[in-house]
Amino acid sequence: MYPELTDEALTDLLQKNDHLALETLFNRYYKPLCQFCAVYTREYVIAEEIIANLFIRVWDNRQEAVILNIKSYLFISAKNQALNHLQKKKEPVDFIEDIQIDHYSIQDQHNPFQLMSSRESYKGILSIIDTLPPGQRQVLLMSHIDSLDNRQISGILGISVRTVDTTLYKSIKKLRLLLKDFRRPASGN
Repeated sequence: MYPELTDEALTDLLQKNDHLALETLFNRYYKPLCQFCAVYTREYVIAEEIIANLFIRVWDNRQEAVILNIKSYLFISAKNQALNHLQKKKEPVDFIEDIQIDHYSIQDQHNPFQLMSSRESYKGILSIIDTLPPGQRQVLLMSHIDSLDNRQISGILGISVRTVDTTLYKSIKKLRLLLKDFRRPASGN
């Protein structure tokens, strides 16, 4: 392995069929890529499978691909593969939240009307979150659903902590405005 080499040097070695370069990249990025991918898939095992397949594709295409920044390439590819997985699965992004609602309803013994009302509200909120720009939505979900702190988000996305702070602030501000509109029609009934 080559832990001291830069990503650029490893990419060059990878194109020269050096399997240790791939192993070094794998060890360097596997865990953060799985965490990042799990933000989309909501299943760590699926994320691991996607990332393992990603590294296989990197090896298979090592001589044809022109990769200028391997870290960005890996994270963008991981995101695309996770979104492709969700598209193939055709399952709504809010399936985890439905499970959590069911869990709380058992604990709190809600009546059926309250359960339906809270589930509809939850789905409405999730649909509003889906209207946020992709970067804002991603940071918001990583922060509030996955409970990652801003430094972790910064490391996973490869952006500064300040950018994470600003993006999170903007997404919450926009979400509040959208939620005000979401609540207005319900109060008129």
